[in-house]
Amino acid sequence: MKLNVFETHDRLLQFKKEQEVNIFQGAEECMKKNEDSLFYQDRSPYIYIFAHPRTADDGANKRLLWQPRLEKPAAQTNSYLFRAQSHSDIVETIWLIPPREMWPQYQLGKVTENEIVLWSIDMFENHRKKLEEKDPEDLSEEKAKSILRQLIEWKRMKRGLNLNSIQSKEIVLLLP
Repeated sequence: MKLNVFETHDRLLQFKKEQEVNIFQGAEECMKKNEDSLFYQDRSPYIYIFAHPRTADDGANKRLLWQPRLEKPAAQTNSYLFRAQSHSDIVETIWLIPPREMWPQYQLGKVTENEIVLWSIDMFENHRKKLEEKDPEDLSEEKAKSILRQLIEWKRMKRGLNLNSIQSKEIVLLLP
């Protein structure tokens, strides 16, 4: 089989572009549609978005789980972490760490070489404490826990509301 170098290169660029769009589309959906994320954004100037692939129920396909967080989680392989300004489109990549068995695919000179992934792998292997350091603008642990307690209480109230027995004015007063 003979390959057209230019066509192959164009397809690779298109593939990389689509992957990038898919990742940021997932982060954007987490920011704009996830109930916990929206709750956090109303109370914090930023959120972390932690993504990690999991095998789907069919056992063959993978899906990305997107979790909003107030605090930076521990770095781990097969995960992505972003820091997003609340109620904005500004998203910073903290790390993109693929599964360990895929690391050689991202090395310099390979077709799938990726600067951010290489940096993330190096930081994970050689400077993990620095990778996991709190951002100077992060909320204090007490403030983050307070917001988490508010979220838990809000969810309890939301589940416990019997909308047939409560007037609509009362519901507005109960919800944050």
